[in-house]
Amino acid sequence: MANRENTYIEITPDVLLKAYACGIFPMAESADDPALYWIEPEQRGIIPLTGFHISSRLARTVRTTPLIVHVDRDFDAVIDGCAEPAPDRDKTWINGRIRKIYRALYDIGHCHTVEVYDGEHLVGGLYGVSLGRAFFGESMFHRVRDASKIALVHLVARLRAGGFKLCDTQYVTPHLKTFGAVDVAKKRYHRLLEEALAGDADFAALPVVRPVSGDEALAQLKD
Repeated sequence: MANRENTYIEITPDVLLKAYACGIFPMAESADDPALYWIEPEQRGIIPLTGFHISSRLARTVRTTPLIVHVDRDFDAVIDGCAEPAPDRDKTWINGRIRKIYRALYDIGHCHTVEVYDGEHLVGGLYGVSLGRAFFGESMFHRVRDASKIALVHLVARLRAGGFKLCDTQYVTPHLKTFGAVDVAKKRYHRLLEEALAGDADFAALPVVRPVSGDEALAQLKD
């Protein structure tokens, strides 16, 4: 279900967080369209945090990669990366208003990034919204092989370490299915969301002032 929101109504961080708490999120048609749509899918994608799948090949890559993972270092660069054209996407839904409102959430600590670097060059990452014990993934990107996968592994490790209960992916893609993502009906999603909002989690349970190693991330994923 999608409702087009009036172009001239300003969405504040408080309004956006209340929308997430109701199971609704905004999207734009394209980067050139200033209007936003409130989306509430009938089927919602989630990654069960206790059922996260990681292949042995990817685990080995996470453990041995020379790429470095930081969090909350450069929000603007991450959203730029997420807005870039990709082989499966020739246009972006990230318009100027999306950039502005999520930057405002980032500034007050409710939006976070996981960033993957080759030296000082950003080569992949993701961003999303945290509220209570829920994390709502918004978008990810990669410029080198496995960079977005590495970011996702580090995100789930951080969520598990911090006591999060819900990892919302909005929709399930074939790529996310390989990590254990599943669709849940709207009614069940709202029950999961209500439980996740009743309590607090800590995105900074793993270090934020230094990179987290692959071994540290993988240790959090052991059952």
